[in-house]
Amino acid sequence: METFKNLIDGELVGASDGGTYETRDPAHPGEVLGSFPLATAADAARAVAAAAAAQPAWAATPAPARGAILYKASELVDIRVDQLARAMTREEGKTLAESRGEVLRARDILRYYGGEGWRVGGDVLPANAANGMLYTRREPLGVVAVITPWNFPLAIPAWKIAPALVYGNAVVFKPASATPHSAVLLVEALVEAGLPAGVLNLLIGPGAAVGDTLADAPEVRGVSFTGSYAVGSALYSRATARMARAQVEMGGKNPLVVLADADLDLAVRLAVMGGFGLTGQACTATSRVIVEEAVADAFVVALAEAVRGLKVGDGLDDGVQMGPAISAEQLETDLRYIEVGKAEGAALVVGGERLDGEGHFVQPTVFDRVTTTMRIAQEEIFGPVVGVIRVAGFDEAVAAANAIEFGLSASVVTRDLGAALTFAERVEAGVVKVNEPTTGLALQAPFGGFRHSSATTFKEQGAAALEFYTRTKTVYVTYG
Repeated sequence: METFKNLIDGELVGASDGGTYETRDPAHPGEVLGSFPLATAADAARAVAAAAAAQPAWAATPAPARGAILYKASELVDIRVDQLARAMTREEGKTLAESRGEVLRARDILRYYGGEGWRVGGDVLPANAANGMLYTRREPLGVVAVITPWNFPLAIPAWKIAPALVYGNAVVFKPASATPHSAVLLVEALVEAGLPAGVLNLLIGPGAAVGDTLADAPEVRGVSFTGSYAVGSALYSRATARMARAQVEMGGKNPLVVLADADLDLAVRLAVMGGFGLTGQACTATSRVIVEEAVADAFVVALAEAVRGLKVGDGLDDGVQMGPAISAEQLETDLRYIEVGKAEGAALVVGGERLDGEGHFVQPTVFDRVTTTMRIAQEEIFGPVVGVIRVAGFDEAVAAANAIEFGLSASVVTRDLGAALTFAERVEAGVVKVNEPTTGLALQAPFGGFRHSSATTFKEQGAAALEFYTRTKTVYVTYG
């Protein structure tokens, strides 16, 4: 068993009070993967101070040079794809193919923002007087806190940390306690690529003490968080109360709408991919399939057949298509919601049971005849449980899609371009797809949700990240 440390001001250190915890493989809970520190509020304060001290010199480093470090880190990630993917599968549980895809995405994110070092700047505007110049500068916020979830332990940290760094900020990074090894490996690549001490600090441990310290620290000018609505809304309130920026991406209850003219084979593939890929543990996962009644019977039969054929097991094993739940607690949540669905009167079509064995495995589960008011249609389960909602027509489908508090991702399956574009206009979601799964994002495109899925203040990814991680200064010059 390896022992890992926090990274503060370029030094690997344990928790200030000596506290540690162990992580375990969700497919083999008896197997301990590593020992990690339980960072304290005092550790967080030290990390913030280190970031504040290092940030001015980092901001003064030419942006192309900052970008070059990110690009070097992307090359190191590329060399270590297999190592990173295997480590991710062992601690998070997703299949090796899914882990490899995420590692390659993290590599590409680092490459993309490495290129931003050559593009970041301001605008020259027409001056409103002779002998004058008017222009804007993009400047870093200063110190930003990055708090990330366990379900995408490389990609989400990469798409927050990379833009923060290339735009000249220093970062205090708090990954999810369940997946710290992936975070360690990402930070190692960035440090090895040449990142100066103190510019990136890593705190491993519980979110409450560390997260509150980061949200309250006056030196922290921005907080970027992905996780639950309860935690995100509390962090948002704490940070914005002192006029700091806060970017929070939270839950989803994402619909796949299947219209009567849809290619049903495609619709089934998209439902399986979005609902059971990543064990349903994605904020953009398909948890509701809204189907026009005219094709609902045929769709449900085909979906059930496809789901019964899924191979569930250790993500490192060949041919496995769905791994375990991340933890015993998440498994119990999945099973509890399955019982809720039964009690509410939904028709269990397939699955619904815990699988035998030592791991946190549950059968991929499909309910039919779910109504929009049922808890399994309203609450985020974060597991492989999909509910089919039958509707009479297009207008009812849109209404059902919008009948939730969340608004992250939504997709429609149809051959009718007019219906597709009308759906895109009327659905309340920050990401809308046509004939594609609700999961999966382009790294160059803005990402963020509506309603309780996001604070709706700043988007993530692509060029949109510039708006959160920089501030604009307007400069007026009179000469001659």
